[in-house]
Amino acid sequence: MGKQARAIVDVSLKDLVHDLNKAYCDEWLAFYLYWYMSKVVSGKCYEDMAEFLEKIAKDELEHATELADLITKLGGVPVANPMDLEKNANAPYLMPPKNTADINRIIRIVTEAEAQAIEVYHKIAKKTFGKDVVTHQLVTHILSEEVTHEEMFENLLER
Repeated sequence: MGKQARAIVDVSLKDLVHDLNKAYCDEWLAFYLYWYMSKVVSGKCYEDMAEFLEKIAKDELEHATELADLITKLGGVPVANPMDLEKNANAPYLMPPKNTADINRIIRIVTEAEAQAIEVYHKIAKKTFGKDVVTHQLVTHILSEEVTHEEMFENLLER
């Protein structure tokens, strides 16, 4: 983002980069959680669940990439140390269940993570509405994907 593009942002760039970095950390934690569970899930229908979790993990990694690009364009630097991800995230890492065959517990954990992400992106979208079109557009795009993820997992619970 060039000088003039940053100049027309009508919110504190420092605060915005801080919020985006927190969301960036959330996305890395979500990616790892979903990817990990896709590798260890077992029991009935485990192959379908593994494939589903791996697909959503890729979406979360894409979100982290998009956020890193935006943070950089806004003049910030994404969190670099993996040890700092949880410390700088909006919510703590959700531990996967010990029972890798507990598909319902896995779905509940992922649904909770998606609900947290929806809150985060809704807050940033409200903060940037009419004040930073570029950030607003990206976070509403990510928000719509998180809403879809939540609905998909809730539908699995209803089965």
